Amino acid sequence: MTTLVCDICGKEGAHIRHITRSYGKNNRLLVIENVPIVNCPHCGESYLTAETMHEVEKIKMHRANFAVERPVPVAKYA
Repeated sequence: MTTLVCDICGKEGAHIRHITRSYGKNNRLLVIENVPIVNCPHCGESYLTAETMHEVEKIKMHRANFAVERPVPVAKYA
């Protein structure tokens, strides 16, 4: 696993994790899987790099080209 220097606290040891993020709501909801985030074990922060944010924005703008519709069960927390 490659370690990185955290942009928040400046300590070495941050690493890349892949998560699922959702954007929008109702009929405009878009779920993006496998989004890389930088996670720092020292300060506890997690953040997206500028490159990742640009790619997410591109996916959101061109969702018709990237997205595949799938039925998703939704539960409400009390």
